[in-house]
Amino acid sequence: MVADRVRALREAMGLTQAELARQLGVTRAGVNAWEQGISVPSTQYIVELAQFFHVSTDLLLCVEHTQTLDVTGLSDEEIDILYRLVEHFRKR
Repeated sequence: MVADRVRALREAMGLTQAELARQLGVTRAGVNAWEQGISVPSTQYIVELAQFFHVSTDLLLCVEHTQTLDVTGLSDEEIDILYRLVEHFRKR
């Protein structure tokens, strides 16, 4: 949850909510609302938080690590074969 990540990162840096708020140009109440899960930081602040804490936006948003496969230039049939192959390996 974003709230838990923001709080944990802030505390790991030894910052108060007011200090983090000053760094980001928001109110302490705004940071508190993020940490309580009352509101979620806007896209702009997700990016700013990630830069400030030197982490990825995926980490802040609790997005699981995934990989992609570029299927550009493959036919629909070839893409279907790849999907079925992936499903086969997942079931093993």
